[in-house]
Amino acid sequence: MNLLQRRLFLELVKVFFLALAVLLLFILMGRAIQLRDMLLGLELGVGDTLRLFGYLCPFFLLMVCPVACMLAVFLTFLRMGTDRELIALRAGGVSLYQMLPAPLLFAFLCLGFAVWVSLYWLAWGMGHFRAEILDIAGSRARIVIQPGVFNKDIPDMVLFARQVEPESGTLAQVLVEDSSNPDRTLTILAPDGSMDTDYNRGELLFLLRNGRIYTERGGAVSVMGFDEYVVRLSLEAMFKGFDLGPVKPKEMSWSELIGLPVPEIAARNERLANKIVVERHKRWVFPAACVVLTVFVIPIAVSVQGIRRQNGLLLALFLFFLYYSLISAGITTGESGQMPPLIGIWAPNALFLALGLCGIRLAALERMPRLPDFAFRPRRSGMDRTGEARP
Repeated sequence: MNLLQRRLFLELVKVFFLALAVLLLFILMGRAIQLRDMLLGLELGVGDTLRLFGYLCPFFLLMVCPVACMLAVFLTFLRMGTDRELIALRAGGVSLYQMLPAPLLFAFLCLGFAVWVSLYWLAWGMGHFRAEILDIAGSRARIVIQPGVFNKDIPDMVLFARQVEPESGTLAQVLVEDSSNPDRTLTILAPDGSMDTDYNRGELLFLLRNGRIYTERGGAVSVMGFDEYVVRLSLEAMFKGFDLGPVKPKEMSWSELIGLPVPEIAARNERLANKIVVERHKRWVFPAACVVLTVFVIPIAVSVQGIRRQNGLLLALFLFFLYYSLISAGITTGESGQMPPLIGIWAPNALFLALGLCGIRLAALERMPRLPDFAFRPRRSGMDRTGEARP
């Protein structure tokens, strides 16, 4: 039995890491296509691009880890059934229950890894991704703003600076004309200023000091002096197709999520409060899916013995997409307030776990109904139903 558990565990680990690498690669390639405007707009080098995708890996690992765990267990038991190893083990007196320790231990190890990613590594990656983007955007903005040139690349705004220090972001003799409001036009003059970034709101800042604001409204002009004035620009205003926006709940650490006063936030923005509550549940529901999906697919893998592995892979992916669709529906209804997040998000886990436990009991008693696998079996040409060649 110890030899059986070791062999099972080693095969699960090998298939898991292979599935994890392949799925993560495909997701990152798809994400690169989605972010192509940002990558081209910021003129990122190879090193910057790889570093940004490295920061995004924890976010995708949280979603990929359950499906990689499920594929490892499903394909391992499917191979054992195809090679008739399950029949040989049962003939030797080994029941399905005696095969469960290795996959269950493996599933709980995946759960622990996913919890670590969810509670700690996720916020680290998203935080560094935001900080890196803002730092690169700020550096590119300093290069875009040429000294002694009226910059009109920003919509509804004209920016001029007599002197610009790209390294420090210091500006001298600054003029800003803001016509974003159709009722008035602001002309801001300041002897000096600087460029900075707002991490929480994902914006570029122009900090102007000791200047004046000329407001033109209805043919009248008013003048107001200031010690410090901040001009805020979203990234989308300077780099087309990309805008970070404020820090979202999915970018926060677990301690930050728990510390948010949800009742007070709900009084101002109910949808944001719902997103915070949903995100708290998501940090646990995806790690728990490692164990739930493992229990769910074991009896299915036992009942579809003999199908080809590529067809088994398609079946496993279909089951995961079914599970993920239910989870996504629960997340959507929870964020909109149509259903309590506790029910909407955890109901698929409870359903799949109950089905898996019932399936394992039936499979151990050899009463598990054989799934209709005729669509997965290769069709033999030139043979009739009796196996004899047609004339």
